[in-house]
Amino acid sequence: MRPRVKEYDHADRYPHELVEQMKEMGLFGATVSPEYGGLGLPASLYARIVMHISSVWMALTGIFNSHLILALAVEKFGTEAQKRQWLPRFASGEVRGGLALTEPDAGTDLQGIRMTARREGDTYVINGTKTWISNSIEGSCVALLVKTDPNAQPRHKGMSLFIAPKGPGFTVGRKLEKLGYKCIDSGEIVFNDYRVPADHLIGGEEGQGFRQVTGGLELGRINVAARGVGIAEGALKLASDYAQIRRTFGKPIAEHQAIQLKLGEMATRARAARLLTLDAAMSFDRGERCDMEAGMAKFFASEAALENSIESMRIHGAYGYSKEFDIERLYRDAPLTCIGEGTNEMQRIIISKQWLKRNPVG
Repeated sequence: MRPRVKEYDHADRYPHELVEQMKEMGLFGATVSPEYGGLGLPASLYARIVMHISSVWMALTGIFNSHLILALAVEKFGTEAQKRQWLPRFASGEVRGGLALTEPDAGTDLQGIRMTARREGDTYVINGTKTWISNSIEGSCVALLVKTDPNAQPRHKGMSLFIAPKGPGFTVGRKLEKLGYKCIDSGEIVFNDYRVPADHLIGGEEGQGFRQVTGGLELGRINVAARGVGIAEGALKLASDYAQIRRTFGKPIAEHQAIQLKLGEMATRARAARLLTLDAAMSFDRGERCDMEAGMAKFFASEAALENSIESMRIHGAYGYSKEFDIERLYRDAPLTCIGEGTNEMQRIIISKQWLKRNPVG
């Protein structure tokens, strides 16, 4: 990636060549079980891969992360027939896609979605709009969250999740322009009387979609935390390298106390973010409930990415504001980690509720 990242990022061009390499390496099946053609990597190793890639170019990880949450939903909750039909194709990268949850009026509040699916014989007819969907343009399939019972109370009991390949009635709208996170396609999808076979309902039972989606978000939040770690560590390396080369007042700026204070804080933030993320990933690997741990990792690591990127930019001075230096890309990419897979405001609430639940008085 390193020699070509500026070329792709500045042109906001989809990296088809790198995607083919990722297919060959098996990244699209990284967490899929070997039984279905995947690598079967534990979350702790997968997180390290994401950290390493994100330290150079975070956006590239979005191409396989959203896809792997789609695969996880099928492997964890799908019928055996669904697993046999779809997982080998997901693992090879033959079929690539993502998770279609967000709507124009529903993001963090997933229960507020309006897209509906109506049963007609052996098919469901789906209508509505999704937005900010990764891999919606270049991919060929999504895990689609809909309302099969719009009147259900509580609302989550009326939600279902479908495997939705592209076809008639599935229209991709415009590519959304972004501050950072370039190259990966974030788009709108419009469904107009889109018909999907009933056997594409994940798990074969209506009303399970909310539970299926939130189960996958734990891995998604570990992934975003790992992205934050990568950015925090990448920004730290760029800053420390530059500080040892750049000289003022007759010595490298790394020898000035003001810069040393910044580097000390940056190194500590990056290290703490890494340890929190690996802790959450190992909890996930043990099969434990880890929404609190994943929330802590996602919250802290994303804030570390944001803080380290701006401190690194300050250490670079005017050069940090130049598109010729890599730090400006990390600075543009970092804010997404504070928003994606649930805002950090929501993470604080999740952490607090789980902490109190695990630590009752008495």
